[in-house]
Amino acid sequence: MRAHGLRTLAAAALALLCTLQAVALLRTPPAWLPASIEVALAPDAATVLGRAELAAPQAAAAHLRLRRDAQGAWFAASAGGMQGLRFERGTLRLRSGTRVVQAGQEFQLGATHYRIDAAERHMVAFSDGLHAWSYDGARLRRDGALLAACPGAGPGARLLGLWNRWAPTPLTIQRPLRFGGNLSCGTGVGNADAPAGSAQLVFEDGVPVLAAATGVERVPLLVDEHGLGLDPAADLALAEQPLAGVTALTVGRTRMLLQVEQGLLRLQPGGRVALFPEARTELPPNLRWHWERRDAWAWPQAASPWAAFCGIAGLVAALFVARTGHRKNPFEAARLGAAVALALAGLGLLLAQRAGSAPGVAVSLLLTWAALWHAFGARGAGAVLRIGVLLLASGLLLQLELGSGAPDTSWLRHFQKTAAAATLGLGLLGCVGLFAGASLPRQAGVESLLLLLAGAALAALLLQVGWGNETGVFDLQPVEFAKLALTVLTAHCVALGLGTGTIDAQRKGGAILLRWLRLAAPALLFVLLLAVALVQVDDYSPLILLLVWGAAMLLAWSCAARQPGPALAVAALAGACLVGLVVLRGAAPGEVAQWSFYGERFGVWLDPQAHPHTGQQLLLGAQAIADGGWLGADGRFGLAALGQGALEALAIPAVQDDFAPSFLLQRHGLAAALALWALQALFLCALLGAAWQAWRLGATARDYRQAWLGRFRCFVLCGGAAFVFGHFLLSWGTNLAFFPIMGQPMSFLSAGGSHLLFFIFPLLALGSTAHTIEENPPCRSTSNTKP
Repeated sequence: MRAHGLRTLAAAALALLCTLQAVALLRTPPAWLPASIEVALAPDAATVLGRAELAAPQAAAAHLRLRRDAQGAWFAASAGGMQGLRFERGTLRLRSGTRVVQAGQEFQLGATHYRIDAAERHMVAFSDGLHAWSYDGARLRRDGALLAACPGAGPGARLLGLWNRWAPTPLTIQRPLRFGGNLSCGTGVGNADAPAGSAQLVFEDGVPVLAAATGVERVPLLVDEHGLGLDPAADLALAEQPLAGVTALTVGRTRMLLQVEQGLLRLQPGGRVALFPEARTELPPNLRWHWERRDAWAWPQAASPWAAFCGIAGLVAALFVARTGHRKNPFEAARLGAAVALALAGLGLLLAQRAGSAPGVAVSLLLTWAALWHAFGARGAGAVLRIGVLLLASGLLLQLELGSGAPDTSWLRHFQKTAAAATLGLGLLGCVGLFAGASLPRQAGVESLLLLLAGAALAALLLQVGWGNETGVFDLQPVEFAKLALTVLTAHCVALGLGTGTIDAQRKGGAILLRWLRLAAPALLFVLLLAVALVQVDDYSPLILLLVWGAAMLLAWSCAARQPGPALAVAALAGACLVGLVVLRGAAPGEVAQWSFYGERFGVWLDPQAHPHTGQQLLLGAQAIADGGWLGADGRFGLAALGQGALEALAIPAVQDDFAPSFLLQRHGLAAALALWALQALFLCALLGAAWQAWRLGATARDYRQAWLGRFRCFVLCGGAAFVFGHFLLSWGTNLAFFPIMGQPMSFLSAGGSHLLFFIFPLLALGSTAHTIEENPPCRSTSNTKP
């Protein structure tokens, strides 16, 4: 009876959140945007367009220079070199301010002249009158000698330099050649007349490309194609590109499809496009906009075939399941078919958004509602899944509020990305029922699967190191998948170590592989995560997450093994961290700013007023929290502001990710934040409760594989709860200025993609099935009993 009451209360909370989302959508003010922009130019005429004329919020005031020559051909160039342009010609991608390097070319940066002596695939040789230089994409040589690492280079840059120095050429990691600065070191050619990074040379598909820098303080990069004498008009950043064959042009973050019709250039903006309350604005006489109203129910042409495919796939799955495993329960077969259809629909939403043809926000919201209620009402859905659904619905409401009243179209993309990931993840989670009743795989099969998982995580991390940056690679965050792999590998090793059934296996052979799996795999993955955090991300917050995870796993093992020593060590470590935080909080900002380890970030944290630019996040976040008070900025828990603009909050950098709690406090107040805290605490308690239940069922199991499964699920849930707690702790601590800015999103609340798909949803799947261990009486074994 009590459980039924709690389920009813949770269902009412989910219905309330869905209602608030619907109200926010219905109250969104009408907005207009240009469907197409027409530019008319006579031959031998030119014009300069900027953010106001192109509806491109992140473009410069004078960004794009268009020109027609006497024959009527169109050309485009950066107007002042402040920001560049990107061109698409079929599958070819081009940037303004770039030029393919060829032998005999000359270029000048400041007062220094350079001449290209040889240009081949993966090799360029040039001279500056004093030295002969050669560059192969990863290594720079001056007069035949490799350059040393730059002073002040971090450990990651030095490690990468050592790898490139000794590794064979096919295995080296590409680093761009940069011109400027006072020193020649690493892969940089010094030039006292230009700041570091004023020009760079990279290989694109093996072809050397010279690129000019953009910005206010840039030094012109003058290029002479034929070596006939440099002309100041040959500034590479201002060089024109013919528009013949160009299909798209990107200005700032606004991508425009391009079509030339004699004296008319038609641009169709997409991506980040400015919104207007009315279909009216002041434009030059040679410019014309065709308006369209933002449509929450937009349905792209490609959506109909995909929707039909999803429906057919779901129907086929339901019929297949009904004829095999659920003949006596057609309702469950229909639920599994719906899960397949929802998963495919979520995948379609992600693909459509990446292609720039996502359906309207109302369509995404309806699909997400279906996925939320489908997961909430699943048979056997426990507290972990239901509370997770409530947290996810809360995050979707916050992202919808951020985007519904925004001044451009990009903010709603965060909501649609989260909605697509939620629909896909919850649909896949509903498909877990397809494997209900399946027998447990043998130990060798489990270990092979875990090794495959670890290998995939390592490969993804290497891709990020080689071709990505701190934001990930290919719009994905491999670190999230690596956290999952690290958690399950460690859980497997601890589960084996706490059991007694592995002794006979070691005596029979295979002890080397088992020992490696127990010790080396988690350790190596742990070290690699540390390396990625130091080398690529340049953000030490992942180390804090790993510290929290390691302490929690040690505490869980201590409780399971009944060893009080490690638990006391964890408690001492937590106390030392608290004391260190208090001491650091009282340190002098000037002294802290001189530290070599994150000195600037600690200095900003201690005294953000003295750093109005770098401390902008903290200052704006603190102002937003102060504006919210207890009841929100509107005094009604944010109900009066649903669907309306949030311009003050949108000014906070990364408000959709790291500083989403600041918007929550500003819009809905501290009382709503306390309710969210309580829900987050309940989620962590539900995870730990599911872990305890899995441990208890594993301890009473009569089959060693069932016993291992119970211990495995227990420690996976403990590790997952540790990571989620770390995200909660760092995110709240950053927004409330308890910690320096850590750059970690809040689980469920921030705009999600990789974090949801690769970590949260697998955790929810394990948490919702932790109580379903079934016994197999005929397979009684004493391998799980104490001798």
